[in-house]
Amino acid sequence: MSTGGSRTAIVAALAANIGIAILKFAAWLLTGASSMLAEAIHSVADSGNQGLLLLGGHRARKEATEEHPFGYGRERYIYAFVVSIVLFSLGGLFALYEAYHKYHEVHAGHEDKLLTGQWWWVPLVVLSGAIVLESLSLRTAARESKVAKGGQGWIEFVRTSKAPELPVVLFEDVAALVGLILALLGVSMALITDNSYWDAAGTAGIGLLLVTVAVLLAVEIKSLLVGEGANPEAEARIRQALDEDPLIERIIHLKTLHVGPDELLVAAKIGVKPTERSADVVRAIDAAERRIRSAEPVARHIYIEPDIFSEDYQRDARPEPPLSSGH
Repeated sequence: MSTGGSRTAIVAALAANIGIAILKFAAWLLTGASSMLAEAIHSVADSGNQGLLLLGGHRARKEATEEHPFGYGRERYIYAFVVSIVLFSLGGLFALYEAYHKYHEVHAGHEDKLLTGQWWWVPLVVLSGAIVLESLSLRTAARESKVAKGGQGWIEFVRTSKAPELPVVLFEDVAALVGLILALLGVSMALITDNSYWDAAGTAGIGLLLVTVAVLLAVEIKSLLVGEGANPEAEARIRQALDEDPLIERIIHLKTLHVGPDELLVAAKIGVKPTERSADVVRAIDAAERRIRSAEPVARHIYIEPDIFSEDYQRDARPEPPLSSGH
């Protein structure tokens, strides 16, 4: 999958989050609303995350070396995993700490600028504007994801995508939008009821949301880091490309592994007739490699091992059972 759509979605999210973070910090300084501080830190974390995704995409384009013969494509997975850690620690845990701190402030009877100050309306304006901007960012990410998603549902796309950037941005944008709604609800209820516990509750909700999203992201990216094979549709196309040659009697086994989002390693062991000449087998393998690359362009590394496959040959090739030693 081309990274062009991913980059567009990341840049759009980065621009939105930087602007939103500045507005949220200003609103927090004017009102002291804990949900505004939690949301401001959330936007800072998201901005850093988008920077990490861009850095990972840049580093993944490095040329292969002797030490890393399959290139650096997995750098994109590593930086996406770091994103989930940042979202968990800087975003989620900080919001939970701020909710705890706000609760104790309210319990101790400290004056709340949100309820007593003249700037009570600022968080409502900032959060409403932020919801509009995050909605536009989410729309951009969804539009850029449609090409990669194909006919899949959104959940299936996030679960099966080999390129981490678009699912990560989608996760972040959805979390940001829900977090803004929670913050707006908490601030609004605090103003309506003249009770700052609502502000603390909204902040706690933001923290729980971000921790949940971070854990879900970490689980998905961990699977890519460990190593995932081609999806069933891609494997079916590779098998069909191998089966098209009459010299190939059968596929003994086929293994695939994504060494990067846009790089697939294919290793296959094929069975040929025992009477085939070596030159014919070589030509069949070369043709099979061309068909595989045509059917699945991300198959950059292809290794095909020929073997003689027939019942007579397999029976003759079996080792003799060991002689029993009698006493």
